[in-house]
Amino acid sequence: MGEIDVPNDAHIRSTVGPTQPPRGPQIHIMVDGAAHAAWAGEPLVDVINRAQIELAQVCYHPQLGPIQTCDTCSVEIDGKIGRACGTKVAVGMTVRTQTVAARAAQRDAYDRIVANHDLYCTVCDNNNGNCTVHNTLGTLGIQHQTRPFQPKGYDKDMSNPFYRYDPDQCILCGRCVEACQNVQVNETLTINWEAEQPRVLWDGGKPIGESSCVSCGHCITVCPCNALQEKSMLGQAGLFTGIPLPVWDAAIDVVKGVEASAGLKPIMNVSEIESAARDRYIKKTKTVCTYCGVGCSFDVWTDERHILKVEPGQGHANGISTCVKGKFGWDYVNAGDRLTTPLIREGDRFREASWDEALDLVAWRFAELKEKNGPDALAFVASSKASNEEAFLVQKFARQVIGTNNVDNCSRYCQSPASKGLSLTVGIGGDSGTIKDIENASMVITVGSNTTESHPVLATRVKRAQKLGHTKVIVFDIREHELAKRADQFHRPKPGTDFVWLGAVSKFILDNDLEDKAFLRDRVNGLDEFRESIKDFTLDYAEQETGLSAATLEALARQIAAEERVCILWAMGVTQQCGGTDTSAAISNLLLITGNFGKMGTGGYPLRGHNNVQGASDMGAMPDQVSGYQNVTDELVVQRHEREWGVRLRPERGLDNTQMIDAAIEGKLKAMWITGEEMSLTDANANHLQQGFEALEFLVVQDLYFTHTARFADVVFPAAASLEKEGTFTNTERRIQRLYEVMPPLKGTKPDWQIYMGVADRMGHRWGYTHPSEIMAEIARLSPFFAGVSYERLEGYKTLCWPVAEDGTDQPLLYTERFNFPDGKARLYAGTYHPRQHAPNDEFDLHLNSGRMLEHFHEGNMTFRVDGIAENAPDSFVELSLELAADRQIQSGQWVRLVSEYGAVKLQALVTGRVSGHEVFVPMNARKAEDAVNRLTGSGGDAITHTPAYKDTRVRMEVLHDVGPNPLPATNSRWGHPTPQMGVEVERKWARPDYVFPGGLLPMHGDSLNARVDGLGGADD
Repeated sequence: MGEIDVPNDAHIRSTVGPTQPPRGPQIHIMVDGAAHAAWAGEPLVDVINRAQIELAQVCYHPQLGPIQTCDTCSVEIDGKIGRACGTKVAVGMTVRTQTVAARAAQRDAYDRIVANHDLYCTVCDNNNGNCTVHNTLGTLGIQHQTRPFQPKGYDKDMSNPFYRYDPDQCILCGRCVEACQNVQVNETLTINWEAEQPRVLWDGGKPIGESSCVSCGHCITVCPCNALQEKSMLGQAGLFTGIPLPVWDAAIDVVKGVEASAGLKPIMNVSEIESAARDRYIKKTKTVCTYCGVGCSFDVWTDERHILKVEPGQGHANGISTCVKGKFGWDYVNAGDRLTTPLIREGDRFREASWDEALDLVAWRFAELKEKNGPDALAFVASSKASNEEAFLVQKFARQVIGTNNVDNCSRYCQSPASKGLSLTVGIGGDSGTIKDIENASMVITVGSNTTESHPVLATRVKRAQKLGHTKVIVFDIREHELAKRADQFHRPKPGTDFVWLGAVSKFILDNDLEDKAFLRDRVNGLDEFRESIKDFTLDYAEQETGLSAATLEALARQIAAEERVCILWAMGVTQQCGGTDTSAAISNLLLITGNFGKMGTGGYPLRGHNNVQGASDMGAMPDQVSGYQNVTDELVVQRHEREWGVRLRPERGLDNTQMIDAAIEGKLKAMWITGEEMSLTDANANHLQQGFEALEFLVVQDLYFTHTARFADVVFPAAASLEKEGTFTNTERRIQRLYEVMPPLKGTKPDWQIYMGVADRMGHRWGYTHPSEIMAEIARLSPFFAGVSYERLEGYKTLCWPVAEDGTDQPLLYTERFNFPDGKARLYAGTYHPRQHAPNDEFDLHLNSGRMLEHFHEGNMTFRVDGIAENAPDSFVELSLELAADRQIQSGQWVRLVSEYGAVKLQALVTGRVSGHEVFVPMNARKAEDAVNRLTGSGGDAITHTPAYKDTRVRMEVLHDVGPNPLPATNSRWGHPTPQMGVEVERKWARPDYVFPGGLLPMHGDSLNARVDGLGGADD
């Protein structure tokens, strides 16, 4: 449908945001005397908006659907007044938007809602041209407010660190409630419609800071006025909004006093002039989130380096959605400890140096070490936080300037087994579809994925589809996280045994003729070999090995086989095991035998943890492949690169991350260049890694801060943050998106791509790039997967999901016609079960699990620099089960020491029902390096990809005497008590004795709930 014009709101593409109910056949209806195309069953307001007919609509938002609380969109429908948002289009419908009765209803409705709102637009922080309440006033041409505003008697709620709620500005439209209940599905917000003076409630009436609010920001994003507003905007946005409070209050009184005699129009004219003046100093720049792999995009509002707000809406992956990090977690960019000059080690100290000196030194030392020891004495690690273009240059530098394949990225620590498992079975090591496919599945299975905390915006789509009754959710995990609590089925297999239940379920399906025979016959190879490989995986064996009953697994097998559309999501609980590759392939095998590839709502989704971990691998930062997953042994690839780079690629596989450290300890590797990775804390067996760093002759670290890894460096380069540069990121969907420079690089810092160029230039390779778009053009020339990618095709919010043909055609959904093998057929993979190697024993009697927290990202280098996040999640801890705490007489807040074969850490205990028995869980994030969980993990890993088996770790626990406060403060959302309901429940408003439809007319009531719950079924595109 292209662009939809939404009066009083920003342009919002119909293809973004949560999936809406499916439309029926195309029809035509009459609107204001003209015929307009429509789809049967869609909201009438969408037809009117597409026709660009100006119509007031305060509560309606295309990504929320009909809410029906404001009545301002009243129109005449077949001779009767009804709400355009709540009326579904039907054949033969005749609509008139500007009759006397319709206009009277619209004006009366607006007057009723603004009786709840103190109009002072000229001095309002939200007077930025996108305030729906303000703009609707102009749409309706209202001169006087006939129902005077009366204060509600409630105080402003300032208890959240990031935003505030002002009840006196709240028009009770319910947008925030709908967003919280049915888009984010945190179910915190409600409206107490039965109260004498209704208001929005958090957990039924708690202060925001003591509620289950996760600060995702949905409510603020959709608020049509200034009732909900970012604290970073208050007193910062307007010409008059920073004045002292007494003067500000007096200014409001003056503005209100003028209205009685002059009317609202002169006041609105002044406010529009003031709003327009803001455009001179408020900059709005599109960027892509730098946290997880979901790939949320949004506009960042800035006044020089002050970040006023993050405004989502048009991003394909997220629409209006954000999480706490993407919405509020940006203070790290302006942190006082940002590096602003290169550092050079002298003995045990570092001194500041000029850029020229530091670049010269690195180029000289690299050339010297290469000459003395050969090119394979150097190694390079690309950043999963940097851009595609920068990851490409890391591997280009390694292969062209140095002549080595010793290059890797952090996917080695998490995603390489998933990529390998998919490449072995379906040919491409990435998500087989998009988030739209996941939310359109009839069944979503997650395996070893804490989706709601690691990929929060993607999780909202799963939760929404489940809540509205269109998706069944089954969770396999050893820990009961939020999605496990919500799941239709939650299964706790023994650690490291997912391969077994997957094999047993697959065997049962095949043995009982439940497979998709046509799909297997026409599109899949290797069935006989696969049958043979799983012949011993009976349900009884699986019960013994996994702890899941045979009856449970049989029922699951029958259920999966009967489902029309199945998606399986997995993450580090699968990949960070001894058999991560084989288990990932087993997931793909199960999807193949049931025909769940190549159609909407199906496929395998290894959820990427970092914003550009997908892109770092896509760009060839791997020891055996260049950009686009082209093998360095392929002669055509070698020739193509020789023409472009003037050197021949070497065929030998280089060292990966884990092998680099071993090679350093052995004396074979002499130098490393690490970009944007806290390897000393995130690699397994951190003590072993420290030995490797100390053994190097020369280490270069490139980062925003003086990290723990930087302590081992010889040269430290100060890099620019993502908000300070241009480039592209690729999210977990394979979706390539542009980011633009929000603010110039902090003085003294440089974007990564310019740093690589500086060293390459000094080593005789004058790359000559002037903009990242030129790097992308080179990538497109070298990589068939990216042949049609260009910055022009990625302009603004436009995206491409690779593979991208030369004409720009992309593939959001893979395998619709063929799999990525020469014969076009998928391959069932005969994998091997790799039992865990470090099960608890008498000495180390506890199993250690680790993972992410919603509030923090990875080790916390960025998020601990955001005060509001650090206040709610101040440090790491260890989760203990209720039974283990009782057995060891431990209470929350008690200090304990966890000891493994590799190291020890001291943490506070958190007693919780999320873990069970002798399982313990430690978050990845820690304020102090000595508390990092990877002091405990070992060096073993996946046999194929060498990904460390972080989840195969055993520890013992020593109880210490000290007891402190609970490591999760009372302000943490986990202590809240959500209040789930089906959206705004507008019927309760209509049932109030004081509710009258505008103009006193009898309304045509729409279907308040049906518009949201009568079927998703297909993508809204």
